[in-house]
Amino acid sequence: MKNKLFESRLKVVNAGLEAFAEALESNSVFTVRAIFSPPICGDSWQWSLINSKIGEINRANQKAAERVLAAQPFLTSMGKAIDMVPGMRKNLILHAGPPVTWDRMCGPMKGAVIGALIYEKMAETPAEAEKLAAGGRIKFEPCHDHCCVGPMAGIISASMPVFAVKNKKFGNWSYATMNEGLGKVLRYGAYSKDVIERLKWMENVLYPVLHRAIKALGEIDLKAMTAQALHMGDEVHNRNRAGTSLLYRTLAPAIIKTSNPAEACDCLEFINRNDHFYLNLSMAMSKASLDPAAGVKNSSLVYIMARNGTDFGIKVSALGSKWFTGPALIPDALFFAGYSKKDAAPDIGDSAITETNGLGGFAIAAAPAIVQFVGGSAGDSFNYTKKMYSITCAENNVYKIPAMDFKGTPTGIDLIKVAKTGIMPFIDTGVAHKDPGVGQVGAGVVAAPKEPFQEAFKAFVNLLKR
Repeated sequence: MKNKLFESRLKVVNAGLEAFAEALESNSVFTVRAIFSPPICGDSWQWSLINSKIGEINRANQKAAERVLAAQPFLTSMGKAIDMVPGMRKNLILHAGPPVTWDRMCGPMKGAVIGALIYEKMAETPAEAEKLAAGGRIKFEPCHDHCCVGPMAGIISASMPVFAVKNKKFGNWSYATMNEGLGKVLRYGAYSKDVIERLKWMENVLYPVLHRAIKALGEIDLKAMTAQALHMGDEVHNRNRAGTSLLYRTLAPAIIKTSNPAEACDCLEFINRNDHFYLNLSMAMSKASLDPAAGVKNSSLVYIMARNGTDFGIKVSALGSKWFTGPALIPDALFFAGYSKKDAAPDIGDSAITETNGLGGFAIAAAPAIVQFVGGSAGDSFNYTKKMYSITCAENNVYKIPAMDFKGTPTGIDLIKVAKTGIMPFIDTGVAHKDPGVGQVGAGVVAAPKEPFQEAFKAFVNLLKR
């Protein structure tokens, strides 16, 4: 029989360099671009070991993921960090991301520390604060290591009021400060007089008003509120307009009933002007949901992703409390007028806990407006979310995306799948100026760096060998 292969129209599947496909297409050759990335780490014997134990790993991941999906995070109360946060001390400042010393801190984190020391009246001027921070008397530890989360610089000092979120299913707690708003704020490294005055107003007026309102309500179901916000166009990381509106509607009657009219009006107006007010709560409820997934034998589920502006760190269920780190990357962003990528600090903040919980960039198909930060389309947002299913071990049973026929968001990042596919977790984020004292200069998107996952993979394989 005559072979007609060379008489047929040539059709090529390209699984290599994009340049190959581009050359073929420019010559009118029908080309299909296969999505393919080689593993980011692992020798043949390591992958053989993984494959021999994949059944145990998958069962462990199912157990860890079920803990995340079963979480019941409720906002129950507020208090000062010194009274609420485990291990908090007057000379301790908590920060975002993995451990970092003063000399390695990025500009915005140093700026936020300076502001916190002035806020606590431990220093009167930025110069005094810098000297104190560098002198060894002030201790620095990650928010995550104290059941806390903080956006951007993530600074929490003793006098700062915090929300307390309880996971009623497992009994664990998480804590987060109140959101200051966008622009020139402490979490972006600003420490001017107006920044400190706003923080003092939040401590002396906003906190008591909210505390009384929450106490009157008893509790607020954050999981149900977040699920509804997804249906209204949020992904509760970079877009929180719906979540903030839902929280506002819940709090407003209780605020009016429990506070004097002038204070109630001021506080409600502050929340109304701050579309990101819900962000800190979405982070705290994500933290409370994920912490019970720690410590599951043989589980490769990533239960923390966090950045400090210098390092990007992760923690993996079976590997316990150990941080695995790599360099933080600079986001692709839409910058404010007068700023560009050369002004940007590397990625920073604990807010990637939302992505770790199946929200944020993992749910960006629910909030396609966000991809406009980098000139993307609504279709791009769908593709970002779809790609994350390749590196997760569960579909969320509560957080669902209407535009994807109410498909559950991709939840439970699997270290093994990240290592095998080379697909990195996708994060949407704000951007701080690289210098202290300036504040926010844009917002955009970034992929997690490979190095933390490569280091964690090695440690996971060594654990399996025992």
